[in-house]
Amino acid sequence: MIVSILLVLLSIVILYFGAEFSLEGAEKTGKAFNLSPLIIGMFLVGFGTSLPEFFVTHIAAQSGEYELAIGGLLGSNMANILLILGASSLMTILPLKSKDLKLSLVIHFFLAIALFFVLRRSVMDMTSVLILEGLFIGYFVYSFMTFESSEEPSQEKINFMTIAKMLLGFILLYIGGNLLVSSGTKLALDLGISTYVVSAIFIAFGTSFPELVTSLIACVQKKDQDLIIGNIIGSNLFNCAFILGTLGFYKFPLKLNLNFEVYTLLGLSLLFVILSLLKKSLNKVSGVAFLLCYGLCLYQWL
Repeated sequence: MIVSILLVLLSIVILYFGAEFSLEGAEKTGKAFNLSPLIIGMFLVGFGTSLPEFFVTHIAAQSGEYELAIGGLLGSNMANILLILGASSLMTILPLKSKDLKLSLVIHFFLAIALFFVLRRSVMDMTSVLILEGLFIGYFVYSFMTFESSEEPSQEKINFMTIAKMLLGFILLYIGGNLLVSSGTKLALDLGISTYVVSAIFIAFGTSFPELVTSLIACVQKKDQDLIIGNIIGSNLFNCAFILGTLGFYKFPLKLNLNFEVYTLLGLSLLFVILSLLKKSLNKVSGVAFLLCYGLCLYQWL
């Protein structure tokens, strides 16, 4: 069991550096094209920090480990909101007032509704693909048509090192993803618990680690709060609209009872929309509440 734990930890370290390299390239690319902080946070940073989930999910699915694939994605989304936004709002106030962010939170709520229908069906198939990918593509296109660019011209340039770092990041993500799936499955067998529980807690934390580091660094450096929340919302959209949607191509039966996860994500998404309409912010009180709720989630899974 000790070897399995060490391999899981090693895979998380590899995933961290893979996400860090690809993330740095994504940010520089966004600035070079003069994109706004919210666009960079939601699409470039959100995509970059979701790359571990993408690789882990498809490596698991190709191995027939569908419970691990789904558990990692849902657990990651819950960790993104409750753990990462909870910890971030303890460090800084996160306003939910901007027009673009309100729209993003509404789309995030529609994603939760889509998950409600998709994950309560008996099978993941092309219907799942059409629902989730349709939502993702529609939002992606609409966002780039309506969101404003950054107000200040950027001096950032894309060079060979930027591209090389991104490619190295992708390679490390693939290696780390392979190792995390194999060692995580072995750890589940060693502990005598389901692969779903291991993926929802341990693997989800490992793949959410880039989001956690990115958000905490952004808080410490006093970066634009839209980038912090945009990173989480963008990551969730990539996780459960784009990545989970692509699992439908494998066409497999859904044997898991996912009511707890679906209702939790639906409730949290609705809460964000309400707070946004009331022009409220996430603060220390909500941070403590989110962290306590994440503790309850861990208790429920275990």
